[in-house]
Amino acid sequence: MQSQAADVDGYLSGVPEHRRACLTAVRELCRTELAGFTESMDYRMPSYSRDGVVEVAFTSQKQYISLFVLRTDVMAAHREQLTGLSVGKGCIRYRRPEQVDLDLVRGMLRDTAASTGPVC
Repeated sequence: MQSQAADVDGYLSGVPEHRRACLTAVRELCRTELAGFTESMDYRMPSYSRDGVVEVAFTSQKQYISLFVLRTDVMAAHREQLTGLSVGKGCIRYRRPEQVDLDLVRGMLRDTAASTGPVC
């Protein structure tokens, strides 16, 4: 979804109903676990940055929900837990909202907050 929303609240209000609860839960995890990060709309999606560098983002696209976890060490540490999903270098693609494991997302966000590894 290419959003023109000015803020994350506006973005979420435009997300399809069947995905809104999932993406709202992901947002709340980001706000809780990424202390010291700035929430903004970067690249037309909700993003969380530290020191001006985006480290986490999410979006609702036509065929899937994407979660971007851009610390390479965090993705490497959790890659085995992502088996069965479409996973790229820093992107996890979920075909259905029910596939999003919020406990796993929480762990990845905590690891991101603690990481000083490279960002892809």
